[in-house]
Amino acid sequence: MDAFAPGGAIRDGQLRERLAEGLEALSVRGERVLVIIPDDTRTLPMPALFQTMSEVLGSKARELKILVALGTHPPLSDQRLIAHLGPDWWKSGAHVMQHEWRDPGTLVQVGEIAREEMEDLSGGLLSKKVPVQLNRAVLSCDLALLVGPVFPHEVVGFSGGHKYLFPGVSGPDMVHCSHWLGALITNPKVNGQYDTPVRQLIERAASLVRTPRIGLSLVMRGHERRGTFLAEVNKAWRAAAELSARVNVTWADRSYSEILSMAPEMYRDLWTAGKCMYKLEPVLDDGGRLIIYGPHIKEISSTHGDWLQKVGYHVRDYFVGQWERFKDVPWAVLAHSTHVKGIGTYREGIERPRVEVALATGIPEHLCRKVNLGYVSSESVRPEDYQGREGEGVLSVPDAGETLWRRADGFVPDVDLL
Repeated sequence: MDAFAPGGAIRDGQLRERLAEGLEALSVRGERVLVIIPDDTRTLPMPALFQTMSEVLGSKARELKILVALGTHPPLSDQRLIAHLGPDWWKSGAHVMQHEWRDPGTLVQVGEIAREEMEDLSGGLLSKKVPVQLNRAVLSCDLALLVGPVFPHEVVGFSGGHKYLFPGVSGPDMVHCSHWLGALITNPKVNGQYDTPVRQLIERAASLVRTPRIGLSLVMRGHERRGTFLAEVNKAWRAAAELSARVNVTWADRSYSEILSMAPEMYRDLWTAGKCMYKLEPVLDDGGRLIIYGPHIKEISSTHGDWLQKVGYHVRDYFVGQWERFKDVPWAVLAHSTHVKGIGTYREGIERPRVEVALATGIPEHLCRKVNLGYVSSESVRPEDYQGREGEGVLSVPDAGETLWRRADGFVPDVDLL
């Protein structure tokens, strides 16, 4: 395993040099190589990575393809693809594809997870047979290189590794089951944990894929590169997750009654900007308010917006307590809904969220109210008014969404597991 500058910033030149050395050592001459990368909703030095991988692997491999692991995100436009990969990406000779999760023609089934096994993996929370499908390009190569940053994550614990297969380039069944399982356990109990039931589900699905795989896992702190690990997928992921736990978790001495969570420009809808809630829920007081601030955000979700307008945002028990009503809603939609709303209860027909979540975005007030979220005019918010007020119980977090906040005393907001 290659690891360099763990915990310290990595310069562009050093990144390119050491990455090239690691890739040169791979035995890929004459083989078909598939590189799976994230889209532009994750922070990483993608142009530098793309150029180095294209130069080294393109000169050795018989065929080099790049697959953008969109999950259920919409495809990148030409303009965004240029910004993501670099202005001259098309000169690389690599064939760039984007995952199409709803197109059965792009998918192949490699097996299934039986109902009894799902019950065991989920601790009894789910009882469902799950077909394991993924992009057929993964089976049409001789080596797959899984590339991406590792951050604390609300569904799986820490992102990266085989998550770039499931749900990154998988079919809808794994998308929905993995997300809903994480939601059933709840974000505060999953986020920042290594060995979660969702990670076990992903690893079980990955074991059905016969294609040899290597992992290139990065650790970022903002736009600084803190570590890069090139090895067998799980070795690279685990090393990166352990480093990410040190650099991407902020330990707070207290909880806060109000949090201004500022969404970066890379989150273009609430579907992605929901991370501004997920990463801060553990340090929000009971009865507190979190404001997702992002005037540039104009829509709930370009992919799932219609469903979310029908369903709204609710706590987990609201859905579970009325399962016959909601069981046919896509489970990833339900998961996103309850992750944004946060934990709470639903008893005797009354929903009681633990906290209030309000949007100060470009989404109009009537739509915020329709989907059961609070509204604050973005024009009325002055971020500077929230700064330096931690002693008053007010927290301001710029570029929220990738750093997890947790209580230093180990307290975790909790509701009873079902």
